[in-house]
Amino acid sequence: MNTDTLTMEEKKTGTKLNITPVEEWPVFKKRPLIIAGPCSAENEEQVMTTAAALCASGRVDIFRAGIWKPRTRPGQFEGIGSPGLRWLRRVREEYGLPVAVEVATEKHVYEALKQGIDAVWIGARTSVNPFALNEIAAALRDSDVMVFVKNPVNPDLELWIGALERISNAGITRLAAVHRGFSTWEKCSFRNQPRWQIAVELRQRIPGIGLLCDPSHMGGDRAFIGDLSQKAMDLNYDGLMIESHIEPSAALSDRKQQLTPVELMKVLGSLVLRSPTSDNPEFLETMEDLRSQIDVYDNLLLDILESRMLVAETIGRYKKEHSITILQSNRWKEVKDNAVDKGVRKGLTPEFIHTILEAIHQESIAHQMKVMKEE
Repeated sequence: MNTDTLTMEEKKTGTKLNITPVEEWPVFKKRPLIIAGPCSAENEEQVMTTAAALCASGRVDIFRAGIWKPRTRPGQFEGIGSPGLRWLRRVREEYGLPVAVEVATEKHVYEALKQGIDAVWIGARTSVNPFALNEIAAALRDSDVMVFVKNPVNPDLELWIGALERISNAGITRLAAVHRGFSTWEKCSFRNQPRWQIAVELRQRIPGIGLLCDPSHMGGDRAFIGDLSQKAMDLNYDGLMIESHIEPSAALSDRKQQLTPVELMKVLGSLVLRSPTSDNPEFLETMEDLRSQIDVYDNLLLDILESRMLVAETIGRYKKEHSITILQSNRWKEVKDNAVDKGVRKGLTPEFIHTILEAIHQESIAHQMKVMKEE
C-alpha cells in the first residue's frame, strides 16, 4: 500500500494487519508486559548479574540487551557484537527468560535467529529507512520471533505504519509498536518529545496493534521514567520497555537513563493500573454527559477556526494587492509569545500551545497561498 496517496477516508478506516494481540502472546502474564535489561551487553558478568536480579523479581517478561549499538558519533561504544548473543542464550537457559536484541541489518537478523533469540526490536534510526526494513523483513520471513518496531526518529506516522506493514507482510504475527518519542529542535525537558497523540492515532489506524512505551529513551533521565510509565498506563498501553543495569553509573552507554533492578521494581510497584471500560451505570451516564459537552466545545472550536481562516484570506488579499509577502516573521513571533504566556496562565503547556499554533499557522499560510494564486 502506498501511504503517500492515502485519502482521508482510507486513513479513517484503518490498516488491517494479521497480528496477534499482545495479551495472547505466551510471554504475556499480566499488563503491563515488561521488557527490561541493560542498554548494552558489555560483558558476560554484567549481563548475567543483571538478568539474575531481574528474574528474581518475577516481574520481567523479556530480557533485553543491545548487542549492536547505532551511535551518533564514531569512537563511542558500538556494542560487543555477536559474542553477546551467546550471553543472552545463557540468560534464557539459566533463568528461563525470553531474550531480545535490536537488529538493524539482515545480517543481524540471521545471527540472532541462529542463536535462537526470542524477540527483536527495530530501532528509531532503522524504522525510518524503508530499504533497511525491506531487507530485515525478508530475513525475518515466516519466523516465529516477536518483533517490536520503535517509532521513527522524526514524527512521521506514515513511516511508522509503513515499517509495521513491511514486517507484517513478511508473515510476522507477534508484532507490536514501541513509542520512544521523537527528536525535535524545540526546547523540551525530555530527550525525545513524547507527542502522545501520534501513538494514539497509530492505534486508531491499526486496530489491535500492541503498543509499548520506552520511557528510558523518551525521558533520557531516570528521574522521568516513573511519570512517563504512568502516563503510558493511563493511555492503556500494553507494556513498557525500560533499561536496567546492575550498576548504571558504570554503564558504557546511556548511563543517565538506566535504573538498577531495585529501582525498576519500585517504579513498577508504584504504577496505578486502570481499566479501559466500566459497566457502572452512573459512570456511563456521567461520561456520556461530559462527552456531549466536549462535542459542543469541539464544534465551537471549528466555528472559530473557520472564522479565523476567513480573516486570514482577507489578509492574504490585502497582501496580494500591495505585493507583500505572506510570511511576516516578526508578527508571527509576537503572536506565539503572547499566546504561550496567556496559555500558561490558563493551565496549558507551552508545548501544546506551540503545536496548536503551528498547525493553525500552516493552515493560514495555505489559505493565503490559495488567494495569491487566484486570477
